[in-house]
Amino acid sequence: MNNEKIQEMQIMEQRLHNMILQKQSFQMELSEAEGALSEIENSDDVFKIIGNIMIKSDKNSVKKELSEKREVLSMRIKAIEKQEDVVSEKVEALRDDLMKSMKD
Repeated sequence: MNNEKIQEMQIMEQRLHNMILQKQSFQMELSEAEGALSEIENSDDVFKIIGNIMIKSDKNSVKKELSEKREVLSMRIKAIEKQEDVVSEKVEALRDDLMKSMKD
């Protein structure tokens, strides 16, 4: 019984760790998008990297793309945070159960 709970807790902790890594990745992307949006405001010419080349692009279309990307990333981060809370609660409950069963 305890071995099953320990194994389940380890799986949940690994899942939590993966969520945290994914959230950090999205947060970095969000930060980059926000930085790019900030730079666009101060620039007359805007360039976009496509594959291995950089091409001059329309400022408004790049701004719109970055704003949409920022919204999507923000939603993904919020969704991961909700999942993270649920998994954290499960890990905590499993940990409490294990501690109680070890005391008995």
